[in-house]
Amino acid sequence: MKDHKSILAVLIIFLAAGPGRGAGLPLYKDPKAAPAARAADLLGRMTVEEKFGQLQQLDGLWEGNYREEHLKLAREGKLGSTLNVRTAPFANKLQKEAVEGSRLGIPVLFAFDVIHGYRTIFPVPLGESAQWDPALAEQAASVAAEEAYSVGLKWTFAPMVDIARDPRWGRIVEGSGEDPYLGSKLAAARVRGFQGADFGAPGKVLACAKHWAGYGAAEAGRDYNNTDISESSLRNIYFPPFKAAADAGAATFMTAFNDLNGLPSTANKRNLAGVLRGEWGFKGFVVSDYTSVKELIAHGLAADDGDAAVKALSAGVDMEMVSALYRETGPAALAAGRLSAADLDASVLRVLEAKFRAGIFEHPYIDPALEAATLKTPEKLRLALAAALKSLVLLKNENALLPLDPKIGKVAVIGALADSRADMLGSWSADGKPADAVTLLEGVKASVSPATEVVFSSGAFAGAADEDLAKAVAAAAGADVIIAAVGETFDMSGEAASRVSLSLPGRQLELLERLKKTGHPVAAVVFNGRPLELGWLQENLPAVLEAWQPGLQGGLAVAQTLFGKANPGGKLPVTFPRSVGQVPIYYAHRNTGRPPNPKEKYSSKYIDSSFEPLYPFGYGLSYSSFAYSGLEVSPPAIKPGGKVRVSFEVKNVSRRAGDEVAQVYIKDEAGSETRPVRELKGFQRLALAPGESRRLTFELGPEELGWHYTGGFAVEPGGFKVYAGSSSVGGLEASFKVEP
Repeated sequence: MKDHKSILAVLIIFLAAGPGRGAGLPLYKDPKAAPAARAADLLGRMTVEEKFGQLQQLDGLWEGNYREEHLKLAREGKLGSTLNVRTAPFANKLQKEAVEGSRLGIPVLFAFDVIHGYRTIFPVPLGESAQWDPALAEQAASVAAEEAYSVGLKWTFAPMVDIARDPRWGRIVEGSGEDPYLGSKLAAARVRGFQGADFGAPGKVLACAKHWAGYGAAEAGRDYNNTDISESSLRNIYFPPFKAAADAGAATFMTAFNDLNGLPSTANKRNLAGVLRGEWGFKGFVVSDYTSVKELIAHGLAADDGDAAVKALSAGVDMEMVSALYRETGPAALAAGRLSAADLDASVLRVLEAKFRAGIFEHPYIDPALEAATLKTPEKLRLALAAALKSLVLLKNENALLPLDPKIGKVAVIGALADSRADMLGSWSADGKPADAVTLLEGVKASVSPATEVVFSSGAFAGAADEDLAKAVAAAAGADVIIAAVGETFDMSGEAASRVSLSLPGRQLELLERLKKTGHPVAAVVFNGRPLELGWLQENLPAVLEAWQPGLQGGLAVAQTLFGKANPGGKLPVTFPRSVGQVPIYYAHRNTGRPPNPKEKYSSKYIDSSFEPLYPFGYGLSYSSFAYSGLEVSPPAIKPGGKVRVSFEVKNVSRRAGDEVAQVYIKDEAGSETRPVRELKGFQRLALAPGESRRLTFELGPEELGWHYTGGFAVEPGGFKVYAGSSSVGGLEASFKVEP
């Protein structure tokens, strides 16, 4: 009988292990088992301290090394993730401590801010958004993932999908600008690029939609500042790109630094458990931003470390970045009943399941040879050049000054930014190397004929003396054209880089004034991470090209465009104000009862400036010219659940091939709640040969026509206008009705 019981016990263990698993092998170590089942099995084997350890993310050194205390924590099973730790020597050594030295062998998840490339740096996200080309953004994210994976990373803190309508906020550079429709398309594309069909595959990483939520509306444009956003604005403006990222399968979300309507985002259970997990069905895990759990104390929500940990974890923040309140105070809070065991286990399960899905239990180490074979290959550099070319926006081209003749006699390249490698990369450039960047000066020299004389002077920036301006003017003497590089350095936008002024820093405007007085034509190239005040340039210079911070191949892309090898076709993803006094300014505003009218004294306008922007959303010129015609909307009336087809023709009416971004906007004329004067609901970037025309068709249904009213999402009966054109201003106009 005793032998029979022993055999039965062995049989039970074998059956529990499932087919293909050896007797006694834990379920969580079976690669054929479902990630959720593996996570549940592993959770049941963990101590309280190990559980809290999986919720801990700590930062390594910026150059990629771990901190010495990480080794001990990894051996104790108290380190779930790191940021900054990367490359095989560092990542593999720390991983070995976790996998081979800890009791349960749970691998560390290595993360890094791979925002617009890892080593091959693409245009900053705001510049990339000016491409209006989600497929190209997806390709760039895929390259970034492949490079990040080659150095041991499996998680990126991107894409940033915050809608931003205040250019004083430095982090506007990291997102897609002001529009929720464009932002949603790009958010989904970047998630697909980072993760592919399976983020556990080689060369793919977990994406992280950030910052949830409302961070881009920081009051006064001051980073980390509070936000006060209505439910309507949250649902219709700030939430949609996050919803698009979640629908695209984003594995993780990151909470924001800001206080939202009186409740800091890192303890906002309504948004985390209610909207994200409850309404949207998000199954991934949520990480706090850098020390934002501890910052609940400074916000005035938490009384102390333990209170902050309880409030964040109970709200649904699964992993704590850098601060260690979960690990240090969590066990005591759990024992005292201030923290729910169910909340703790739910968070640990989400983190573990993501690790199983990421494949790092089976493949915890990175091949040291992979990095050299993957980073900055010729193919990747070609894509970086294509991305930079498509991101450029031509703002002015009076009398067709551009493109320039490559055989021109003398070119004066003026401005410190024209020969600055670091400033081509922009903020958050991961492991990009300034030495790899092509400057504008180098690009110009490569684009002109051998007989062309190219001279350079750095001119005026911060701290420039009178003699610096004089040297620049002297260098421009006798030039057939002056190319003036102006704008911001890479560190003047990004996190903690808010500005109260949007003017050109230093003495750059004074330099432009002196260059204009030479009588030589001046083409200004603007390198920047945010909209700047460019009114003087628009009024006084014949040509202005918006280049953003265009990445490794940026200088070459700008030069090829200036000298006609490429034709600019980008469009602005954000409104450019005439002055900072207009901020916040955006195209999709609601109307007032007294719309702005310069002829009416009592209307919504300024007495000292135009109320109109300098450059509207969607604006951008080309060396080609395009004509729109034949707008048709059918049927003329639909039911709330129906769809209309919008079609029109775009023709290249010039002698030069070029790209155009056709845009479709709507206006709900009247309803139970007011809506914006225009809303983008469709776009397509297309290349047209001289004389070529193409008829485009867009379908607008409930997703495009609906609005989040109080009580839910709906398409309200009434009249709608449709606009089709090259920007958010003007264009063809038609109408249709939604019948009850």
